[in-house]
Order: sequence, then C-alpha cells, then structure tokens
Amino acid sequence: MHATLPLLEVTNFPRLRRAQLETLQVNLGYRCNQQCLHCHVNAGPNRKENMEQDTVENIIHLLKHKNIQTLDLTGGAPELNPFFRHLVTEARKLNTRVIDRCNLTILDEPGQEGLAEFLAEQQVEVVASLPCYSKENVDSQRGKGVFTGSIKGLKKLNALGYGKANSNLVLNLVYNPLGADLPPSQTELEQSYKKELKNAFDIEFNNLFTITNMPIKRFGSTLISKGKFKDYMQLLYDNYSHENLGNVMCKTTVSVDWRGYLYDCDFNQMLDLPMQNGKSTQFHLKDLLEIDVNGLDVAIADHCYGCTAGQGSSCGGALG
Repeated sequence: MHATLPLLEVTNFPRLRRAQLETLQVNLGYRCNQQCLHCHVNAGPNRKENMEQDTVENIIHLLKHKNIQTLDLTGGAPELNPFFRHLVTEARKLNTRVIDRCNLTILDEPGQEGLAEFLAEQQVEVVASLPCYSKENVDSQRGKGVFTGSIKGLKKLNALGYGKANSNLVLNLVYNPLGADLPPSQTELEQSYKKELKNAFDIEFNNLFTITNMPIKRFGSTLISKGKFKDYMQLLYDNYSHENLGNVMCKTTVSVDWRGYLYDCDFNQMLDLPMQNGKSTQFHLKDLLEIDVNGLDVAIADHCYGCTAGQGSSCGGALG
C-alpha cells in the first residue's frame, strides 16, 4: 500500500484551534466483516487491532467525570469488539448520547444475534453506511452481496422502530462517492434516497450524511496507483470553502484509537498525526481527566481540504 502522509505533510491549510470538547469518537478496533475500497481505516476481516477491556473501562471512567455529551463508536465494525455492549450499556446509564457507526451487514453476522434489539433497547443512534441505493454501485464499492445484506439490516432496524415517524430511534445513512469526486448536494440526494428506498423496499430513515472520500489509506493508495492523486487533491483545493472552517468536527471532537491514544480526528488517527501537546509523549485517555483541550492547535495536513471542500464534510455530513 502506498503511503500518503509524505504527500500531505507540506500544507498551507489555515491554522485551527480546538473549542469546547463535546464528542468522544472511539475506534474500538480495525477488524471488520467488510473490506471497502473507500475505507480510510483500511479495515477488514484480517485486522487484529482491538481495544482491550482496561481501555474501555478508562472511557467509562472519563464519561463519569467529564461533561462529554456524545460517545461516537466506530471501527472497523465497532460491534465486533467483545466489550461493545458493555461500553454502550454503561454510557447509556450515564445518559450519554451514543452513536453506533454500523455497516448494516454486521446485524446478521454469526455471534451478533440480538444486536439490533440491543441497540433499540439502549436507544443508540445508528449511523449506517449505504453509499448508494443501487445494488450494482454498492456491491462494486463494498463487495458482492453487501447491498442485499444492507437492505436486510435496514428492514430489521425499521421493524424495531428505527427511522420511523414519531419514534425516538434515530437511523441516519451515510453516502460516500464511488470515486474521485465530491459528494453532490446532501439535501437533494437525501430526497432521492428516501424516495428510492421507500418505493423499492419500504425503508425509512431520518437523515442522509454525505462524506467526502479522504485521500488517505486504501482510497489514497488507490488514487496513487491510478495516477489520480494529484488531480483529486487539486479538486479539493479548487473547492475549498472558508465558511466551512467554523464547523469542522476536529474543533469539538477528540478521536481515540484502540490503544487509548488521542487525535484531533479519525483521519489524523489513520495518518498517525497525534494531538499536539508540546511534549514528547502523546496524549492518552487519562490525560483528558487533567487537561482542557480547548484552545489547543489542531494538527493539520493537506487532507484537511477534504473536510472543507464544497459543502464540507464531517462525520455528521455536510457542513454548509
């Protein structure tokens, strides 16, 4: 796999400073039952990295002692971590908002029996990956049979009340472009998704999030192999929007890797760009009990243009 950081380190991206911490985004491990072309984590079935119980307990301890509003769980497939349900249960006891970034097919994996019901019982918000409402497009990006499995997962969630009107069970979908393009209008695409999924499968959901593909890890390496890396970066530069700077997720979110180390965002985690603390040692979960990250500089590189290009992009979708 081609390394992308050497191509991104020299940057003229504007300086960013952190604001009040609101969200702890925790990567529970890189193992996944899928292996997607666009995946900036380079996740897959053969990855071994997995958060251990003592680190999970550190997260619970932190939630008890810091005013963190949201716990955002990601991976890989976060549900494959053996302590996933324990972490969710303890966080919900503290009335912490919990988000599960679910790939949908995990709901039908062996060993995950009752997962959808557990998420509903705990009132976990589900953010589900579905890069298109077309079988051909989804399977070409995520693997054969993924679309059918995803539709099955969505039907299971709908049956439990997820995404339904007058329900408190939130189901949001995520769109990633199939190639080296920026996402289209989130508002217009959401309307198309709702119409197509309702008409074809009687599926309902709350919101659609459009997320720009980041020029790192598997997607970045593919761009290099195809000789398209510079063209894609130029696309991001040309579509830079200063108005998006105020809403980028790195200002209010801390990303935690499977070992408990801290980063400004999930993308920096994948590039091994740690939070800047002016010391030789890297910030760890335990440091969040003692420090205030408000005002610290964000570690930046050229991939940051991916979050500010066009309508903007974050784990919560478009920014503008």
